[in-house]
Amino acid sequence: MLSMVQARLLQLSAQGLLQPLRRRPRRSDVVATIERMRLLQIDTIHVVARSPYLVLHARLGAYPLGWLDEALAQGQLAECWAHEACFVSATDVSLHRGWLGQRGNHWAQRHAERMHREQRTEMDALLDGIRVSGPVRAADFVRQEGSGAATPGWWSWKPEKRWLEAWFALGELMVARRENFQRVYDLAANVLARLDPSFDTAAATLSAADLRQRFILDSVRALGVTQAGWIADYYRLKPAVTERELAPLLARGDLLSVPVQDWKVPGYVHRDHAEVLERARRGRLRATHTVLLSPFDPLVWDRARALAMFGFEYTIECYTPAARRRYGYFVLPILHRGRLIGRLDAKAHRSEGVFEVKALFLEPDVVPDTGLVQAVATAIMVTARWHGTPEVRLGRTQPVTLAKMLRAAWRAGI
Repeated sequence: MLSMVQARLLQLSAQGLLQPLRRRPRRSDVVATIERMRLLQIDTIHVVARSPYLVLHARLGAYPLGWLDEALAQGQLAECWAHEACFVSATDVSLHRGWLGQRGNHWAQRHAERMHREQRTEMDALLDGIRVSGPVRAADFVRQEGSGAATPGWWSWKPEKRWLEAWFALGELMVARRENFQRVYDLAANVLARLDPSFDTAAATLSAADLRQRFILDSVRALGVTQAGWIADYYRLKPAVTERELAPLLARGDLLSVPVQDWKVPGYVHRDHAEVLERARRGRLRATHTVLLSPFDPLVWDRARALAMFGFEYTIECYTPAARRRYGYFVLPILHRGRLIGRLDAKAHRSEGVFEVKALFLEPDVVPDTGLVQAVATAIMVTARWHGTPEVRLGRTQPVTLAKMLRAAWRAGI
């Protein structure tokens, strides 16, 4: 049986968050990290760095942000709808293309299909224009006067942006590259032709049952150890994955059944992690990493899993009215040596070179000893420098005494 501590360490090992990278990051690490996680969720909020860059930073350290954009433009990565809008490796694109017909329950697919029914003429004309003129950005289309100011959300976008996104969801368009994080849309055939490695036509024609099984196995591999009830969320599979569905994978040896302390249901581990599982059982996994996580990091994007695994109750409050926020707008969980020990609300003021920590909260049972404070202070400073905002401005903390300890650590020259 695994203890909860051992289960956490196994999950962190699978996610690449057990220990910091012990060398300088390389370009190839970006694709390798996404292949390890299977998915890198995209979100456009950039009060700090945009989420996909933060997720990679947590695993790679101070890498150049341009590496992600370059990997997309070079066909080593692609974008698709999966958990949500995500980057995936070129090797997985065929699986997601094959799954397009099974995504009818996803909100993006439903909206896209409805839009095409209601605005078929305009959408078809846009697609024909791209066939003739080549790749486009939403910014290439001017918002009509009197149409109102742009506000967040698909349905408040100008019509051309909605049509581009609908064709993207339907699979006729893909993202060729990004320019200042704006999508450049091209015909799917053109993007698929540039994939490196090449598009796997055999994988794209797998049956729906085989594709679902592949996504289940990839989810378990990415999670390290998981309950059956957490598997479907990773790729937004419907219906939910059950123990009965996993039984053939256990019998075949693709999955291992592992009891976990305090779990009333079995735990599952992918056979690729058999060696790491044994190390976890023997107490030979050691967590040494302290880092700030994106709110959309795979480690925490399933709130029920984060609560069960780490005892960490977490809600993204950027979509909550300011008066009702408990912790702040863009709150980053703090991972410290195998535990989620707190959270901070941050904002990068790039023009001023200031990384503002508006508020920092430790969990009630966390004692801010010298080692923890030093590690957290270092993690904040490393993130700030990576942003090009080396001056850290600290607001309120909980406990209050933590502010003095952090400032002392920074003055000491971290």
